[in-house]
Amino acid sequence: MGSGELTGVRVLLVEDECIVAMLGEDVLSEAGCRVTVAMRLSEALRAAEESDLDVAILDVNLGNETSYPVAELLEERKIPFIFATGYASAGLAGSYAKHPCVQKPYDPGQLLAAARAVIGS
Repeated sequence: MGSGELTGVRVLLVEDECIVAMLGEDVLSEAGCRVTVAMRLSEALRAAEESDLDVAILDVNLGNETSYPVAELLEERKIPFIFATGYASAGLAGSYAKHPCVQKPYDPGQLLAAARAVIGS
């Protein structure tokens, strides 16, 4: 799949749906990424604050919460991130609409291409 440039990349995957999280983790791991999965906002905030990360993929809706607090923390740390949502970028709030967004369910090629793009920018 031409994923050599992702080998060793440290990824935070924030996703509250188990099946979708497993799919994303599998795709990223097969591409050589080191993946940390967070399924709740509190876990995601802790990982975003404490982990050495190269990129994050954030499901917008986490049950009754959103991942926007994680996005704010990542912006402060200057860690690039991608949103993942079933609503595309039209569903993103305010200034977050400028960030890359992948459609769920994940298309493996699009997920990897988005990760490569934000890491390279």
